[in-house]
Amino acid sequence: MSSTNRYGEPALRRLALAPSILAAIVLLVGVALIESGAFLVIRFAVAILALIVGWFAFQARAWWALPLLLAVAVIWNPVYPLPLEGELWLGAQYLAIIVFIAVGVLVRSPNPDARPQRPGAARGR
Repeated sequence: MSSTNRYGEPALRRLALAPSILAAIVLLVGVALIESGAFLVIRFAVAILALIVGWFAFQARAWWALPLLLAVAVIWNPVYPLPLEGELWLGAQYLAIIVFIAVGVLVRSPNPDARPQRPGAARGR
């Protein structure tokens, strides 16, 4: 394993991708549950996942993502809920899906497990 891929770019990992996809799925399910009591579970899950993805963004030094994820964590906070209803929640759900997918795809961090390749070593063996 080398510290670069086959095109000479550094080996990177997308640690925020899996929790971002999970959050997008939870938000899609939440669209159907907005007016029900089960939406409280969606709010907990989204707020927690926003903080998890925010931690990965912090570790990757993707400073642009932190305010977006912090806003999602505050809006979906079930302890001190914001008085949003109906179509505002629906629009917020879709905006949050876009935020999570964008952050999951764009936030990358270097792979510390990648070993540097020795100069002149045979590749592919």
